[in-house]
Amino acid sequence: MPNMRGDGMRGLAVFISDIRNCKSREAELRRINKELTNIRQRFRTDKTLDGYQKKKYVCKLLFIFLLGHDIDFGYMEAVNLLSSNKYTEKQIGYLFISVIMNNSTEMKQLIIQNIRNDLQSRNPIFINLALQCVANIGEKEMATAFTNDIPRLLISGDTIDPVKQSAALCLLRLHRTSPESLQMNTEWTGRIIHLLNDQHLGVATAAVSLIEALVKRNPEEYKACVNLAVSRLSRIVTSSYTDFQDYTYYFVPAPWLCVKLLRVLQNYPPPEDPSIRSRLNECLDTILNKAQEPLKSKKVQHSNARNAVLFEAINLIIHMDCESTLLVRACNQLGQFLQNRETNLRYLALESMCLLATSEFSHDAVKKHQETVISALKSERDVSVRQRAVDLLYAMCDRSNAQDIVQEMLTYLETADYTIREEMVLKIAILGEKYAVDYKWYLDIMLKLIRIAGDFVSEEVWYRVIQVVVNRTDVQSYGAKIAFEALQAPACHENMVKVAGYILGEYGNLIALDPRSIPMIQFDLLHSKYHLCSPTTRCLLLSTYMKFVNLFPEIKQHIQEVLRHDSNFRSSDVEIQQRSIEYLKLSEVCTPTVLATVLEVMPPYPEKVSPLLVRLKQRKPMMDGGASGAGGDESTTGADGFNHENANVETNKTNDLTNSSHAINLNQHAVQQQQNGLLVSLDNESSTDENNYSLASVLSNPTAPTSLNHLYKQPSLDQQQSKSIPASSSAGTTLSGKKLLFKTSDIIFENDLIQIGAKLETQKSTCRCELYIGNKTDIHMTNVATFFTLSGELAQQLRVNAEQIKSTIESKAQSKQLLTIECLKEFQDMPKISVSFFYSNVPQKVDFSFPLYINKFIEKVEMDSNNFFLRWRNLDKPGQECQKIFSAKHPIDQDDCRQKLTGFGWSNLIGIDVNAQNFCGAGILHTVGQQIGCLYRLEPNIPAKMYRLSVRASKDAVATRLVELLEDQF
Repeated sequence: MPNMRGDGMRGLAVFISDIRNCKSREAELRRINKELTNIRQRFRTDKTLDGYQKKKYVCKLLFIFLLGHDIDFGYMEAVNLLSSNKYTEKQIGYLFISVIMNNSTEMKQLIIQNIRNDLQSRNPIFINLALQCVANIGEKEMATAFTNDIPRLLISGDTIDPVKQSAALCLLRLHRTSPESLQMNTEWTGRIIHLLNDQHLGVATAAVSLIEALVKRNPEEYKACVNLAVSRLSRIVTSSYTDFQDYTYYFVPAPWLCVKLLRVLQNYPPPEDPSIRSRLNECLDTILNKAQEPLKSKKVQHSNARNAVLFEAINLIIHMDCESTLLVRACNQLGQFLQNRETNLRYLALESMCLLATSEFSHDAVKKHQETVISALKSERDVSVRQRAVDLLYAMCDRSNAQDIVQEMLTYLETADYTIREEMVLKIAILGEKYAVDYKWYLDIMLKLIRIAGDFVSEEVWYRVIQVVVNRTDVQSYGAKIAFEALQAPACHENMVKVAGYILGEYGNLIALDPRSIPMIQFDLLHSKYHLCSPTTRCLLLSTYMKFVNLFPEIKQHIQEVLRHDSNFRSSDVEIQQRSIEYLKLSEVCTPTVLATVLEVMPPYPEKVSPLLVRLKQRKPMMDGGASGAGGDESTTGADGFNHENANVETNKTNDLTNSSHAINLNQHAVQQQQNGLLVSLDNESSTDENNYSLASVLSNPTAPTSLNHLYKQPSLDQQQSKSIPASSSAGTTLSGKKLLFKTSDIIFENDLIQIGAKLETQKSTCRCELYIGNKTDIHMTNVATFFTLSGELAQQLRVNAEQIKSTIESKAQSKQLLTIECLKEFQDMPKISVSFFYSNVPQKVDFSFPLYINKFIEKVEMDSNNFFLRWRNLDKPGQECQKIFSAKHPIDQDDCRQKLTGFGWSNLIGIDVNAQNFCGAGILHTVGQQIGCLYRLEPNIPAKMYRLSVRASKDAVATRLVELLEDQF
């Protein structure tokens, strides 16, 4: 409460004192109810209330609200205070509406009008109050209403400096909360940029924060700021701290302004003008020089301010990546921080050096600190700093130091924190393969890796080991030997059993002449692990046993006995049972020649993109991207002659020994689609074919040409084997599967003749849909027609209007149909759609459900913590809440959950819940008849791999429908 006692509001002081003196919750409620009754009566009956009394009562209501009680009156009196000419009364009015913003349209318009009056007044204090209120509320309506008034204040020559400063910060707030509503006039661009030269450093600091946000939105429009930013930075850096006494923080001139200017420059390439570029390099050089000077103060604030400017300057040097001298100097400066007593400095130094390691100019300089980084890895107490040390070792690794670094990382892996072990395993595997000169060393490293951290070795890692052995004839014998030796360890991880089983099944004959590894010993050793493994691994071992029948006919009888055993022949696992029966029959009826043909050695795998690199990018895209330049180009050719930037493991389905156990397939088509923004689902196997790209490219690019001939290529033999296309056009694959639940466009149906995609755009209760129908055949389709069916209650819940579609679709072309769907009431079922056409004069028809869900009519709502939990408590009637606890179907990932919730249509309110792991948000479900408020809380339980999803809605049954849509998506 701003200076309440100083304003002489004795009644307010007495009321606050009474509340604090209450001995129980009940006593407090009685006192509050008594006061609310009194205030309500005075507002209703007393027409002689003056501004002081209104201010006092409004303050009491605000205090009651801050205690957690609901307030449903007093809004108009607070708005009336905005019209007062007294500062204290106007201040209380603005405070009230900033904290308790009413959603009434009439009230909001009245508030906006009062704010506009104050913005147009000549009193700078009133203007600042209005700007602060707009910034605090920060809603879409505010941004739309004042999109011209506030910028005009900012660039006006009559505006005083404190008001300019507030106007810049207010615009920044509106830009962050509602960028689409804030339309900046291009005529103001130059004048806003020139605020960087303002004599008042407060105005310049606020302006550079605004410019940084605007630059990210439209870099080309604000590129003129580069010269002014360099000029202003130069004046600050080259000055002494006595030149900026009012803006000097512990002997550092204007540190906040320096940091912001350096960040703005990181949005653009190095200046092309030689004079500007030279001046910028001089600034950066001066900052590095000042970092070497003795500290002028022993207080931590001085070093913090100086280091803040230094690290931002280093980030700019890394961003420019063209000045070798500056890069090496920055690396040397960071190297001094690696042994600093401050944990934060060590962390930041390691993080920045990871980026420096990617530059050809500074990579060698980073390598000089290898011993220091290894020492930090061993002795550092903070786990986050150790993780950054691992990242830096990975980034600085090249062919000259690979063996030392890999060995150190393996040593640390045994005691590493569990949260980083999986990532370390991926990095060790990548480095071991990329820099392997001797592939025997690589196999030793990988098997040691599986032994040390078997639980954290993902499928991509041991798949890759198998591929290397299969593709390299010179290491197959050695691979079989060390795999056999690894199996003899007392504690053998299941992943090791998988690798050894696969390799011995293919190349066990290469070591069969050694008395220590004769065929029967190999079989007995493998079978001793059989009953300790999961069903998937047992399937793989059964395939290995079948390979042994071909390689070692002398032990065929023993293998057949194992296959006949009840634990296999009558296993409850259908896959084990089926393999046992089929393999036994195969061994009994086939001649040796047929067996040798069926069970021949796996051919070399085709090389594409490494699954390990893709997996690492999925886990940590920034660090992997940063490390890609370590030790030179990522496309370095390895000892096996393959380009490891393009090294992928693909499945040979004909010789597959186990369902997904021997399959080493990373869907590169799907990865490429994701990178290109294509709309083909990455979850669907059929979407990997090139034939599926047609509608995907059309949906992602509406201006694409109608002819799709260049998109339809004859699939390769592997593609034809892996793709299953129904013979009849009336059968197909409905690709929706709730995919449009989180997206606005996707392919929703496909068979061998047509491909159907949808692109949705919703505004309030109206959804506009573009339906694309693509002809995949080589002949024209005629008599094309679509029909929508709204059965049962859906006829009263939705209204569909469809434009006429073109009746003929040419070969390899597509046709578009526009639909308008109105949500009359909340609905649950999906509309049915039928598409009929003639193909080769034969009538065809496909029927499927159109994946339209109720969440497509939800509009995001932003609100603060008070409003959220106030509404949450109000929605407590039976039927308004639905809560569901369910197991996680996928690994719990914060970014994935956030993306799904925002894609569902809800807002994601940051910092609302006391538990930072939880998600909270809100939305309004629009129907023609009403608006339904919806709130949610998603609480992940990571150790238990569970979620608790709670949804509350202002109308019965809506929350239940929303939970039903979401519960199987996490």
